[in-house]
Amino acid sequence: MGKGRVEAFTDGVVAIIITIMVLELKVPHGEDVSALLPLWPIFFSYVLSFINVGIYWNNLHNMFHTVQRVDGRVLWANLNLLFWLSLMPVTTAFMGENHFAPVPVAVYGIDLVLCAVAYTILAAALHRLHGNETAFAKALGNDRKGKISLSLYIAGVLLTFVSQWIGVALYVLVAMIWFVPDRRFARVIEK
Repeated sequence: MGKGRVEAFTDGVVAIIITIMVLELKVPHGEDVSALLPLWPIFFSYVLSFINVGIYWNNLHNMFHTVQRVDGRVLWANLNLLFWLSLMPVTTAFMGENHFAPVPVAVYGIDLVLCAVAYTILAAALHRLHGNETAFAKALGNDRKGKISLSLYIAGVLLTFVSQWIGVALYVLVAMIWFVPDRRFARVIEK
C-alpha cells in the first residue's frame, strides 16, 4: 500500500501532540519579568519536548521520503511510536510542574527511551519491507546515532537517581546530537 496516508496521519498526530503541549503552558500572573521566573521549569520542559517531537517528525519525514510503500507491520510500528510520542505532553508537564524532581525526570526519560525503541522498531519494519539494497537501507546504515541516543537515554534515566540534572543534561545532549540535521537521508534523497 502507498505511504501517503501514514505520512498524513503521522503529521496530524504530531501537530496535536505539539498543540496539547503548548496548551499546558500557563499565562504568568504579573506584568514584570519576576512573574516569569516561577514558570521556567515548565517552559524549559516544553522547549525540550518540542525539540524532541520535532526531531522525530523530521526524521519520520526523511524516512518515509526514501520508501515507496508500507505494510501492516510498518503501520503498527508507526502507531507504536506515535503512542509513546503522544505521552510526551503528560511526561513533559509532570517533569516541569514538579521542578525536575528525580522521579518525574526519570519518567520523562523512560518515555524518551520508549520513543527511541519504537523508532528502532519502525526502522526495522521498513528495512525488512524494502530490503538491503534500497535507498532507505543505505541511508539508515547501522544507525549509530540512534544506538548512541538510546544508550544515553537509558543512562539518563538511571543517573537521574544520582542527580536529576545529570538525566536532564543527557536528554538535552541527545536533542543537541539530533538537532544538527541528519545528513544520511538527505544525501540519499538528493541522489
